Amino acid sequence: MARMTNLLFITTYTGIGGGESLTLNLMNALDKARFCLHLLTPHTGKFPTAAAALGVQTHTMPFRGTSTIFLPLLWAHFPIASKLRTFLRKQTIHAVISDYHSLPFIVPAARSLNVPVIWNAMGWWFPIYAWQRRFFSRQVSRIVAVSSAVKEKLLGSPPKLPPELIQVRIPGVDTSQHYPEAVSGAPVRAHMQISAETPLVAMIARFQDVKGHDDFLDAAKLIRRAVPSVRFAVAGENVFAVSKDEAYKQRILARVRDDAELRDCVTFLGFWHDSREVIAASDVMVCSSWFESLSMVALESMAMARPIVSTRVGGPSETVLDGETGYLVPPRDPAALAERVVALLHSPEQRKAMGARGAAHVRQNFSAARYAADISALIDSALCPKT
Repeated sequence: MARMTNLLFITTYTGIGGGESLTLNLMNALDKARFCLHLLTPHTGKFPTAAAALGVQTHTMPFRGTSTIFLPLLWAHFPIASKLRTFLRKQTIHAVISDYHSLPFIVPAARSLNVPVIWNAMGWWFPIYAWQRRFFSRQVSRIVAVSSAVKEKLLGSPPKLPPELIQVRIPGVDTSQHYPEAVSGAPVRAHMQISAETPLVAMIARFQDVKGHDDFLDAAKLIRRAVPSVRFAVAGENVFAVSKDEAYKQRILARVRDDAELRDCVTFLGFWHDSREVIAASDVMVCSSWFESLSMVALESMAMARPIVSTRVGGPSETVLDGETGYLVPPRDPAALAERVVALLHSPEQRKAMGARGAAHVRQNFSAARYAADISALIDSALCPKT
């Protein structure tokens, strides 16, 4: 009988964004007969609370995440590294999955105990400097990127690391929770005071300029001129309480408030507890980002049989089948975005066909169970490396 593996997730993030959603899906899908799951964060928040509800053992240890210019040899001697070493020993942790910001501390702590650390790279914006290459190539046990786009961005040109060191594992959706008719969209429509027949276009994204709220709003004005009865829902918050993102949020809110054409048709839902209700309420889902590492919303929308109109950037270009499960359009092109949305609003039959194909596509290729199997195999390879 295989031993129980104590697996630690460590991250500085405590809100729930796309990365945290995919991690919760993974936690829920991992074989509980094989893994005892732990989560360590600097403080409490929505993410650890949600993880605890799944049976994950949650822990807090105050520390600040690293900056991108960290010096591995110096950061390894910070007091937090010693505290993490004590924690790993006390909890008998066998393997670690880490975010970027915890790596300079958890890697030296884990290496001293021969515990492998897997960096689950969910973003492309972390540069790898010359003085860090040995750290990433020799000390981090495994690097797994959530999409080929993230891998390419991390590597750069010329490649900063040997390409074979970064493996791609596209995360999955919990298909037992995200499927056609999983929930009703009635609560969202009731909140917006619209009928079941009112055309609804929705966007789910945290407030960050890369998410392209301005492009969505520009497209909304064009869509409304073609479909006057349409309404728009924007769900999401500044989930990580970043001051720059809060300023962006306030500017977007003000833009709608000050524009009579938008004010009458756009509703900000804030953080909607069950995002499935937003998807279920919509006729068309939109991702207007300038870049997406993955876009869980695209996967979840397809899983729930809703066509997605997304920019052709990063993750969506690898998961959305253009013309089959949705449409891909150039980034920062509101007119192209609007054109595809209008076409779908005018064709209920096409929306239904695309939705059905999207649900089948996710079940076959992007389930959380499949992703959990991939990550389990990666953990096994790190625990028992080939000699």
